[in-house]
This record gives sequence, C-alpha cells and structure tokens, in this order.
Amino acid sequence: MKITLVMVSSIDGRFTRGNESDIHLWSSKEDNDHFTRLRDTHSLIVMGSGTYVAIRETLHLSEDKLRVVLTTNPKKYINKSVENQLEFSNETPKKLVEHLSKRGYKKMLLVGGPRLASSFFAFHLVNELYLTIEPKIFGKGNTFTSKTIIDADLKFMSVKKLNKKGTLLFRYSVH
Repeated sequence: MKITLVMVSSIDGRFTRGNESDIHLWSSKEDNDHFTRLRDTHSLIVMGSGTYVAIRETLHLSEDKLRVVLTTNPKKYINKSVENQLEFSNETPKKLVEHLSKRGYKKMLLVGGPRLASSFFAFHLVNELYLTIEPKIFGKGNTFTSKTIIDADLKFMSVKKLNKKGTLLFRYSVH
C-alpha cells in the first residue's frame, strides 16, 4: 500500500500553535487548497484521535471515502462509527495497513499530528511526505516526531511556493 503523509508546520517546526490543535486557525488558504486536492484523490484517510476531535464538527462523511481514526480507546467513539465511512481502531499501524490492504485499499492518506506520523514512521510505512512550511514562528507547540526516535531517509522531490507570503510545499519520497 502506498502511504502518503501530509502535514503543515511553522518555520520553527511546530505542528500546533501552543496547545491549539486546529491548524485551520493559522495555516494558509493555499495549504488548505493543496490538502483538499490531495484528500480528494484518496478513498482512505487515516488520522489520530486528536485530529478527529479537532475536525469532527466539520467532517463530512461520504460512501466513497473511508476515514479511520487511530485511538487508544475505540469504544469511546462507538456511537460515532459509520460502517465503511468512519471507523475507530487501536491497531498498530502495521496491523492496520495489513487489515486495510486485505479490504482492497491500495493507497492511504495520513492526516494528523506528530504522534500519528511517528507511529507510521516507526514501522517504516510512509512512502511519501508532503510538508507545508508556513512563514510563522510559534515557539511552543508539538514538534514533528513527538519525542520518538525516527531513522528515515528522505529524497527531495520538489518544492513549490504557494503564495506571496512565502508558504512552501515540500514533497519527499521516503526510503
């Protein structure tokens, strides 16, 4: 399965502004447009529970897209589950990928924060990374790997300037 991770960060490497989990409060329209285009090309989207909590009020479910939320407590969300549209799991990333591959999925979009990214990198499952760098400095907030040691080799593929403010979109392949 091809697994693509998409993330947005401040220039000082923060994926949240302090404790604020809603990236839409500080990320650019151009980054959101890129994310929307990428999301629309994937029928499988995996996120962490923090991302789910941040977006659940605006999340629009559809029959052609499965969203899986990784959480330590799937039973907490049992009433929110919608078969083949919104599922909650506490599987390891490796087991989740095996399970979803058996269901016929060929590619996955990972959306979310450092814990999700770290867990998939720890299993060497990420194939591609889209990283938007916004021209902002926060000083405090979550960093990329959430205190997990990651040893991943990346190959630069491209960079694109998204707006006049200097928002940059980097694309890497992961080896």
